[in-house]
Amino acid sequence: MLSQYDALPPGLLDLPASRLGEVLPGPALIHLPGRRQPALFVSVLLHGNEDTGWQAAQSVLRKYASAELPRALSLFIGNVEAARVGLRRLDGQPDYNRVWPGSEEAHPAERAMMLQVVDAMRARGVFASLDIHNNTGLNPHYACVNRLDQTFLHLATLFSRIVVYFIRPRGVQSAAFAELCPSVTVECGKPGTPGSVDHAAAFIEACLHLSEFPAHAVAPHDVDLFHTVATVKVPDAVSFGFDSPAVDIDFVPELDHFNFRELEHGVRLGRVRSGSNARLQALDEHGADIGARLFDYQQGTITLRQPLMPAMLTRDERVIRQDCLCYLMERIKTPA
Repeated sequence: MLSQYDALPPGLLDLPASRLGEVLPGPALIHLPGRRQPALFVSVLLHGNEDTGWQAAQSVLRKYASAELPRALSLFIGNVEAARVGLRRLDGQPDYNRVWPGSEEAHPAERAMMLQVVDAMRARGVFASLDIHNNTGLNPHYACVNRLDQTFLHLATLFSRIVVYFIRPRGVQSAAFAELCPSVTVECGKPGTPGSVDHAAAFIEACLHLSEFPAHAVAPHDVDLFHTVATVKVPDAVSFGFDSPAVDIDFVPELDHFNFRELEHGVRLGRVRSGSNARLQALDEHGADIGARLFDYQQGTITLRQPLMPAMLTRDERVIRQDCLCYLMERIKTPA
């Protein structure tokens, strides 16, 4: 059930993500006035263990506690229940960043709630949308867009010169809001990483001060643009680990150090246990499994068949099961 507020609930800015449930009964959409309209939309805590966005929002709102915001702000606070226990999502819950309009997942209550958020912002008008995340692997700060539109790229490069274009998975917040306004997802590294909250807060404030988007194209030397070509998953029936010879797939211990490195053909990712037919699943933008085209398994060693760059590789086994092992990307040219 979505709660909507036209002012900050008392005490909210004093609470860490784990205690938001003391004030909020669940997901909340908070509308705050500002000098400019329409509002900037900011989404935080779609994953309960990713609290940099919430801390950044707190930092900005404390700064303007006794002053008018440069632009109206609508703040969506997502999975309050999972945040209470520091998990991405609770068992039995859907992923809150897979149930927005366009989702392929069947979770009627959560899909209806996210549609309610989109409809509320469509009715009010929205200037731009920021969805702020952390991740569990060793990744730089980067931005993601669902459209190769210059306004989207301008918004993304306010956060980072590293920008990833993707259209899958479906049902993400940024894709739903791309129908309304320039929209971006930003990845702020692991929770608690020094500087992450300051970076996210500075990004929110820069967007609040932005009066309009530049008319000119983003210069190619100002952006490193990548395209996600596959989402890599470990099938549910396959056991896996890191430096664990008894499992079906034994990944190299340093796997998460490969993030945002342009890996060459033949790079070793792990081994398949002798006698096992386990294979990684790699879904392309159309949902087809292209794993056989991307991975080689000769003599039980898992290697890349072609040069690619991974993102969001993690050693967190719960996250791998709940989401994916990683995304594989290729560098693309900046559109004219």
